[in-house]
Amino acid sequence: MKEAHTAQASASRQSIPGFCGLCKSRCGSRMVVEDGRLVAQQPDPSHPTGRAQCVKGRAAPELVYDPQRLLRPMMRTRPKGEADPGWREISWDEALTRTAAALARIRDESGPEAVAFAIATPSGTPIADDVRWIERLANAFGSPNVANGTEICNWHKDYTHVHTFGRGIATPDFAHSRCIVLWGHNPRDTWLNNALSIRDAKARGARVVVVDPRKAGFAAGADLWLRVRPGADGALALGVARAMLTHGWFDADFVRDFTNAPLLVRSDTGRFLRAGELAVPPAGAAADDFVALGADGAAVACAQGVGPRRGAGAQPVLAGACELADADGRRVHCRTAFSLFEEACAAYTPERVAALCWIEPGQVEQCARLLHEAGAAVAYYCWAGVCQHTNATQTDRAIATLMALTGSFDAPGGNVAFTPLPANDVSGKALLTAAQRARCIGFEQSRIGPACNARIGSDVLYDAILEQKPYPVRALIGFGCNFLLNHADAERGARALGALEFCVYADVTLTPTAALADIVLPICTPWEREALRVGFEGSQAAEQWVQLRLAAIEPLGESRADAWVVFELAKRLGLAEHFWGGDLEAGLAHVLAPLGVCLEQLRRTPGGLAQPGATRYRKYLEEGFQTPTGRIELYSENLLAHGVPPLPTFVEPADSPFGSSAGDFPLVMTTAKLRHFRHGQDRQAPSLRRRAPEPAVHLHPDAAHERGIAEGDRVRVRTANGSIRVRARLDAALDARVVWVEYGWWQPGGRGGADGYDALSEQGANYSRLVSDRRVDPVSGSQPLRSGLCEVELEGPRLQG
Repeated sequence: MKEAHTAQASASRQSIPGFCGLCKSRCGSRMVVEDGRLVAQQPDPSHPTGRAQCVKGRAAPELVYDPQRLLRPMMRTRPKGEADPGWREISWDEALTRTAAALARIRDESGPEAVAFAIATPSGTPIADDVRWIERLANAFGSPNVANGTEICNWHKDYTHVHTFGRGIATPDFAHSRCIVLWGHNPRDTWLNNALSIRDAKARGARVVVVDPRKAGFAAGADLWLRVRPGADGALALGVARAMLTHGWFDADFVRDFTNAPLLVRSDTGRFLRAGELAVPPAGAAADDFVALGADGAAVACAQGVGPRRGAGAQPVLAGACELADADGRRVHCRTAFSLFEEACAAYTPERVAALCWIEPGQVEQCARLLHEAGAAVAYYCWAGVCQHTNATQTDRAIATLMALTGSFDAPGGNVAFTPLPANDVSGKALLTAAQRARCIGFEQSRIGPACNARIGSDVLYDAILEQKPYPVRALIGFGCNFLLNHADAERGARALGALEFCVYADVTLTPTAALADIVLPICTPWEREALRVGFEGSQAAEQWVQLRLAAIEPLGESRADAWVVFELAKRLGLAEHFWGGDLEAGLAHVLAPLGVCLEQLRRTPGGLAQPGATRYRKYLEEGFQTPTGRIELYSENLLAHGVPPLPTFVEPADSPFGSSAGDFPLVMTTAKLRHFRHGQDRQAPSLRRRAPEPAVHLHPDAAHERGIAEGDRVRVRTANGSIRVRARLDAALDARVVWVEYGWWQPGGRGGADGYDALSEQGANYSRLVSDRRVDPVSGSQPLRSGLCEVELEGPRLQG
């Protein structure tokens, strides 16, 4: 790939088609260039995701020409811990040669697992342009330890969902939805293209349900806003499911035919009963068939999947119990999975849910009714607001099984796996052997969490560095992942990164995390590099779109693309054979090979090409479900085998307002992304900083009055883990027992802008300092970023004016 294949035009002003790389929305755009300088990024309505541009996308020129950008490789010359790192500019050749030598030495001495990789989230950063190459490098190198933030971002919706549906959450079919549920997800701030689709659906008459502690995004105009207590979402989901079951407001035929609800579960083992375990198996049954209970009381054999049951017999019933003789003549008591699921939900009455979730009892039934009235056209999405808790796995299970009751799986108006374009996966998963994958440091925590994909959380990474558990991690190669601002416990993170034998970081700016490296590598912005995307998200039209975004301008200084860094390192590490001899163009051609489209064709049509494709609904009728029973799993035998409850349950967050520490810290603390910024980025852009000049804690006027706090006062937010200083902002829509604290603050503003904030000081405003990583979700390792306990206290003089 040409590093700066800039589109040519005779006029000094060019409008170059592309797409914004800043977040998951990937909005189609026009990059406006005058005399070789990017001056604007504008929406491109001809693109399937290009109807609008958010404030972050419009700030593109400010991000490109940010005076704080890294523009040359640098090397630390003084020991870590000293106030002045003594940065010295070095050449790319020296930077890459030193990096490759250090990584190769540690690999040879301690194995490739002693080198961890860190990757920024592709959902909220431009790393998505090149993430597949970074993953390939980690796999080819042999490291099973990749920290990419999945445990606090997408793991639950994309992987925990697999334990219910056999796939991730899939895309809401907004165009046909009758009810849209946004659960811990605010697309107006995080996914502009989807927000526009929801707006259109609402105008067509779709109902909108928002579950969020804040009255944010669509909550203000929703048909139902459920102001749930942070971390209590699982109890709400179980309560809504109970209401649907109690009133018969669920698709009973779908649940019987396409979930494992009718299958009998042995009371002695908790496993599904198999026909081969019975003294007298049902006629025509295979030994490994599951067993259901017919309406006539007889056992019915059900093969794996959603095909017809074995033999001739009565239709299976959903609720029931029986005793059957096993092959040894013992009586085995069994209940249907549906009966067990009903029992799991039974305790969550509207009154109990109201007490746990801090909502009105009537809202539970109101939500159930809205789902019921929409039939099989219920679309939903849940994201960080659900996953950043110590009970995130069970919460996801509760939400997923609730949605299964609607029958909307892969149905028009539900969540649909739109037909993707064929493309080769170049992440190199096969390059990492099973034996090496099993060396992942996260396996000690959970074998069905991110470790099964060679992914680790920051907590176990810090353990391996500081405590050598389960073995030492000696080096880290980071691509944009800002641990100190986006993960729990910044001070522990700083100690860990400072203790590494070698650390190299590639980023656009010198973040607090990158500042702890031995070598830093300057990365260019999306507008300075090419990027290939095969399929966008949000609709079938978007999925059919393939585009090679051209570089609008030459890279500033000596900055380079992440992909270029990866391929150059691969050559120096002796891995060129896995990287097409070091030829990135050849790698991109390999991605496109199944499509029959070439790079030059895409360069000639920079706006993108639509490829043939059509939506297929209810694919499970032909393909079944990729689960152990071949059905949607209300009851998970696989979870049981790994020591996890097979039915969804609600567990209080690690820091609970009903616990012993609530006296010292009476307020429930949560956080959320600000619309103007991406995580710990962008606060240096003047147009964005003007919208939010200072970090803040948002609290109810009553809570503020009790503490003598007024709007704009400087206050201290204090937890058992640490404290920070921010401004008070009053929000009457919050529960008086809940506050939300902005996160990601460290950057100084642009020239003449606001001051920066020390990420490791109690005089700073780094939310990460407030949260401990010592208690996490037992399956996924998710950290309690959104359900802590705190106190807010007045500090310093009041803001004047």
